[in-house]
Amino acid sequence: MSEHLDVLIVGAGLSGIGAAHHLRAAFPHRTYAILEARDTLGGTWDLFRYPGVRSDSDMHTLGYRFRPWTQAEAIADGPAILRYIRQTAADAGIDRHIRYGHRVIEASWSSAESRWSVLAEHDGDTCELTCDFLLVCSGYYHYDEGYTPRFAGIGDFRGKVVHPQHWPEDLDYTGKRVVVIGSGATAVTLVPALTDNAAHVTMLQRSPTYILPVPARDALAGRLRALLGPRRAYTVVRWKNVLVSTVIYQLSRRRPRLIRKFIRDLTVKQLPPGYDVDTHFKPVYQPWDQRLCLVPDADLFRAIRGGRASVVTDRIERFTPTGLLLASGRELEADVVVTATGLRLLALGGIRLTVDGQQIALPHTMAYKGMMLSGVPNFAFTIGYTNASWTLKADLVSEFVCRLLRHMDAGGYRQTTPWPDSTVTPAPLLDFQAGYVLRDIDRFPKAGSRAPWRLGMSYAHDVLTLRYGRIDDGTIRFTRGGAPPDDHHTVASGHDNRPATGSGRA
Repeated sequence: MSEHLDVLIVGAGLSGIGAAHHLRAAFPHRTYAILEARDTLGGTWDLFRYPGVRSDSDMHTLGYRFRPWTQAEAIADGPAILRYIRQTAADAGIDRHIRYGHRVIEASWSSAESRWSVLAEHDGDTCELTCDFLLVCSGYYHYDEGYTPRFAGIGDFRGKVVHPQHWPEDLDYTGKRVVVIGSGATAVTLVPALTDNAAHVTMLQRSPTYILPVPARDALAGRLRALLGPRRAYTVVRWKNVLVSTVIYQLSRRRPRLIRKFIRDLTVKQLPPGYDVDTHFKPVYQPWDQRLCLVPDADLFRAIRGGRASVVTDRIERFTPTGLLLASGRELEADVVVTATGLRLLALGGIRLTVDGQQIALPHTMAYKGMMLSGVPNFAFTIGYTNASWTLKADLVSEFVCRLLRHMDAGGYRQTTPWPDSTVTPAPLLDFQAGYVLRDIDRFPKAGSRAPWRLGMSYAHDVLTLRYGRIDDGTIRFTRGGAPPDDHHTVASGHDNRPATGSGRA
């Protein structure tokens, strides 16, 4: 017989541990487990171990709403974030509910039984668990491999080529010439960190990225902690940072020239006189078409000013035995090449979903409030913001799921399924121009042309709708179970023209 749980969480990273905390606080007697494919918790913050790995959001928003971040550094390094997640899990006893080495490969819903059957690989075998509600917190990165373009001649290179997602523990770059290919958050993190031991580090980019220097420590947070205590100070600073980031984002979309000039002026101040800023730090796209890269205490610019790092903007023709031949004809010599060329996305951790024997084609489904799938009962997933910290949205998803479960308890419902009507047209789930998104977004569920099918990017708006808005908004169908959806053939396409039935008001 399969083990049965009230709620099954997939993924023991930042989102999964947070989801378990919310669930445990709301329903102390509900049974749950976390299935984690790897052998330890922490997700992204345990997987990525390259030099200097750190958050690209401030920790007052990347931290959990329920657990104040009390360290001085607002932009924290990977090990500090990992300790924070592990301590959160240990303090709440969540770590005792994690099943390590369990990679979920398939989840099958039975309307007749109102439950999921979840199949996981473990120790070379498969095991099955059943649950009433399935919450996927696996993020959207492909943990097994990053993205590396096909470079001509890469086999001729006599040095070492590494991808940040698979950083070798024994890599010695002391006194070596290092070239970092890329200009995103990983590259601008790696370059200053590598200068501590490398002879010289070159950031080789096809085109520039917006890079914004920020203080590594939030001075206001330190003062408020002394005045108000850690919890109240954390709330104030969290909302302050949400407000600041929201203002920058909105101005970027509405007044892009203003923000372009603001960032350029800051960059000019950080670099030596006469530096070619427009070649190396003037992107062709508008601010927030892609994510802004934060550099704490301007460490990247300090490395450039000190001569320990440089930026080359060019295209790679091919690898050579001693480095890289560029389109300009220049050969860039290197002993180590780091391909910080991006990530691959993987929807729902690669889990195959079926509903009543019918396999779900994710691109044919539509995401309700960016967290549930049309035609898929008792299911939710976590995808964070692209314009703010991941955890802001992850916390709200967990809170909404708890409210949803409470509503189901109150009405005696066993199944809840969102259904769009015929007036909703599909759109990409993430309206974001980053290369890693554009490469794989077609494999993801779709968003819709209007609420509640759009993936919102406003935390303040989502607080109102997800934390305080009506659960039964006329879009979700609630039933007391025992039968498949009325239009069984519509499950895979995610379209249904009928209103929700059997629901109460909340």
